[in-house]
Amino acid sequence: MASRKRTPSRPVRRSGNPAKPKVTAAPQKLAPVTARDWIGAARLRTLPLAISPVLVGTGAAMVIDGLFHWVLALCCLVVAVALQIGVNFANDYSDGIRGTDDHRVGPARLTASGRVKPRAVLTAALIFFGIAALVGVAVVIRTQHWWMLLVGAVCIVAAWFYTGGKRPYGYAGLGELFVFVFFGLVATTGTTFVQVGAVPWESWLAAIAVGFLACGVLVTNNLRDIAQDKVAGKRTLSVLIGRRGSQVLYTVLMLLPFVIAALIAQFYPIAWLSLLVLLATLSATLIVWTYRTPRELIVALQLSSLASVGYSAFLLWAYIG
Repeated sequence: MASRKRTPSRPVRRSGNPAKPKVTAAPQKLAPVTARDWIGAARLRTLPLAISPVLVGTGAAMVIDGLFHWVLALCCLVVAVALQIGVNFANDYSDGIRGTDDHRVGPARLTASGRVKPRAVLTAALIFFGIAALVGVAVVIRTQHWWMLLVGAVCIVAAWFYTGGKRPYGYAGLGELFVFVFFGLVATTGTTFVQVGAVPWESWLAAIAVGFLACGVLVTNNLRDIAQDKVAGKRTLSVLIGRRGSQVLYTVLMLLPFVIAALIAQFYPIAWLSLLVLLATLSATLIVWTYRTPRELIVALQLSSLASVGYSAFLLWAYIG
């Protein structure tokens, strides 16, 4: 008996869209963004890194002429703080669109959380960069040091390409170098120069010290995110040298400023009081060496940041005392 060929059965058409999966639960609604969320995204705990170089830079300027150029000092502070906040929003935007913050250990970022459109975060970064640029131009007009326009432009470009662009250098282990140069050397000596037109050794030594402290804060942050950054392909210095190397580097960065303070104290004895800040830095160092979970490093980060401004305040007192 010959077998009959079976024709493939045609699917029965039904009304609606049978290919669309059924939704069994309502999608999770994201909480509306508040002003507090935007303030959190500005990462105010990092602002001491912007304040510190202005403090010691102003103190070094007063060593030369004994005058407090408060208008120029305030302008330098606005520029430094605006750049710091601009960098923070730029990092939020760049890391968010790359997916680097998808498994973040610390506080959730605006872009990665999906609660704010990336363009809005980018706009916030550009606004603060714009504030820094406008105040910087005003300082240049006041001091007539026109070449500093180039310095300001380099600062803004470097701030953006830290995590922005196709090949951000913050993803290649160069973040600490950026922080040391711009939030240590440039910010401190620049503050001194715009006030008195010179940069004495007091400013250079203080610049190196606050640069080390700022780098220590970044190492703490990158050590906390080391596992996440490996997955995301973000090759920070901590990813490259590992946990133990980062712990050693952090310890060195947080102790060297006090060696510098001891040198400064030979000429300005009040600088010895900066050793009181060791209470904070040693506590933070203990956490860095003994932590079990990355979240514990958030406390070390906060202590490191506060240590920076405390150290700078004592150097300012030493210079003007």
